[in-house]
Amino acid sequence: MRELFELFTHRYQGFDPSMGVPVRITLAPPRWTLPYRLEYRVPELAPARAYFGTERATFESAYRAQLEGLGVEELANQFQGIAVKAGDLRLVLLCFEDLAKPGEWCHRRMFASWWQERTGAQVRELGSLGPAYEQGVLL
Repeated sequence: MRELFELFTHRYQGFDPSMGVPVRITLAPPRWTLPYRLEYRVPELAPARAYFGTERATFESAYRAQLEGLGVEELANQFQGIAVKAGDLRLVLLCFEDLAKPGEWCHRRMFASWWQERTGAQVRELGSLGPAYEQGVLL
């Protein structure tokens, strides 16, 4: 399948509509009013509640298993459907964590790493990344 979309990641608080189509990948939406419309979501990319509170390695292992269960083709079909419906090929997968803060990590970057491994397509973060990401310690 030829992908007719491009994926990015960011946090809800830093997103601007000029970046593309906001796509929720969290269990719950933000509890505050957003300055943009959050119409699309891929709930399958939200980590299961059972992962919360676990160590990063345990979380990542469980989350990657979740992604493997979904598979690239299923996700690509969902992304393509959103891109067509929204009329914009740039999809920005959103969650809450501020990755510019030292020590912060997040499932959106775990997804990005997994997606690149499986498809070869890079998923860029549109926000600032902390030193651990910039040095390649966290992917």
